Amino acid sequence: MATLEFFYDFVSPYSYLASTRVEAEIRKVGAELRFRPFFLGGVFKATGHEGPRATPAKFTHMWTDLQRWANRLGVPLTLPATFPTLTVLPLRAALAAEKAGGLVPYTHAMFRAYWAEGRDVSQPAVVEDVARQAGLDGAALVAEAPSFKEALAKQTQEAIDRGAYGAPTFFVGSEMFVGNDRLDFAIEALAAAGRSTAGRP
Repeated sequence: MATLEFFYDFVSPYSYLASTRVEAEIRKVGAELRFRPFFLGGVFKATGHEGPRATPAKFTHMWTDLQRWANRLGVPLTLPATFPTLTVLPLRAALAAEKAGGLVPYTHAMFRAYWAEGRDVSQPAVVEDVARQAGLDGAALVAEAPSFKEALAKQTQEAIDRGAYGAPTFFVGSEMFVGNDRLDFAIEALAAAGRSTAGRP
C-alpha cells in the first residue's frame, strides 16, 4: 500500500492547516499515513532558509494567506504571541508519544494548543497539559523527552538529506511535495501509486 510521509513542526502554521485535513484526504485514496515530526529550525539552518519574520512583507502576506486557508477549511486560527517559538521540547515529546502509541492525538492536540489557542508550547507545563488532553501521561512524556534528542536530530537530518527545506513536507516514495497547498498533488501521487500497485500480478 502506498504511504504518505508527513514531516511537520508545530511552529509551522501551514503544517497545522495540513494536519486538519490530511487524514481525510488519505482515506479518499485508501493509502497509509505516517506522521513524522522534525525540527524546522534545523532544516532552515542546513538549507540557509529564513523564517517569514525575517521579511516583514512576506510575513504580512503569509498571515493573510493563512486566514484565507483557515476560512476555507473551517478551522480556528490565531497568531500566538510567542510566534515563532522553540519547539524542541514538544517535538521530542512527540517522539515519546509515538513510542507510547499516541503520536497522532498528541500531534493534533499540540497544533490546536498553539495555533487555535495561542498557548506557549515551548513551556514544559503546557506540553504536559496538552499531552494529558491527548490521553497520555504528560509528566512522563516531558520527563522522557530529552532522551529523544538524537532521534529528533536523525529524523530531521533524514528529511534534509531527502531534499526538505520547509514545512510541511510530504513524501510519496522519493517524490517530494512542500506546503499545505501541495497536499492535493501528493494525494494524486498516492492514488497513482495505488493504481500501479493494484495492477501488479
